[in-house]
Amino acid sequence: MAKPEPSLPPPLAWLREDRRPRVILLGSGDRPNVIPEAKRLLPAIAARADVVLEDYLYEQDLSQIDADFVVVFGGDGSMLRAAKLMGDRQLPTIGVNLGKLGFLADLQPDEFVEVLAKVCEGEFRTVAHLMFHCEVRLGDEILFNELGLNEAAILNGPPFSILDIDLYVDSEWATTYSCDGLIVSTPIGSTAHNLSAGGPILRKNLQAFVISPISPHTLTMRPVVDSADREYQIAIRAPNEATSIVVDGRPLCRLTCDHLVRVRRAESSFQMIEAPGRHYYRTLRQKLGWSGAIHKDRPG
Repeated sequence: MAKPEPSLPPPLAWLREDRRPRVILLGSGDRPNVIPEAKRLLPAIAARADVVLEDYLYEQDLSQIDADFVVVFGGDGSMLRAAKLMGDRQLPTIGVNLGKLGFLADLQPDEFVEVLAKVCEGEFRTVAHLMFHCEVRLGDEILFNELGLNEAAILNGPPFSILDIDLYVDSEWATTYSCDGLIVSTPIGSTAHNLSAGGPILRKNLQAFVISPISPHTLTMRPVVDSADREYQIAIRAPNEATSIVVDGRPLCRLTCDHLVRVRRAESSFQMIEAPGRHYYRTLRQKLGWSGAIHKDRPG
């Protein structure tokens, strides 16, 4: 049975309470175009909503901020940082793409104002995306417990000899991978490192993880998709000196043969605001360059 979600502001509360929505603005201020673009769009946002916080360093505690949704300026990395900052209290989030691909932050700045108006009027839906906790244990001690949205990855390091990685599912041994690393990815993360490693694309609201070996020594070792309600434990028999566990691109620690990595579903889920007219395969076509034989009479 799925665990209950942490309490969140009721959706469309501002409409029922006959008030303007309260909005948090986040972004990676270390990127040269983020703060200028956020300031340029601020008057349009303030015309429709009350801005209760601006944080372009990802350093504020959002748990006590009374807000209805979040606007993130940047790329997908900025969205990952926002999800981590919100912790167990995930607010509905919309992303303005100032980066490259933009699977999560998929709105261009020139689209944002029109979409924001529709969001403030309640013309949107919110899609819940799987998140996870990644624990690193040493015996009975929990060294790290990191919230993630994309993936947890065991990555090789010098001298780059092949790794033997044991995978357990619900404490039952599944297999031993001989490979350069191992990725445990959510559906959102399936279009990131997992895709580069040859893993499958999962529909973004599936409740599943995909386990993908990186450059497996045995070609029959293929990516596996399994339920998000299971717990995945990973141990490395003889790691290299720099073998590490990385969550959403952020290294947690180097691993020894005494460490155990555990990946399990988080109670909270990332709440993505989906703008009208957007759909899954349109995003894949645009972001991945799926052209094929395009005909003018095809919709979308």
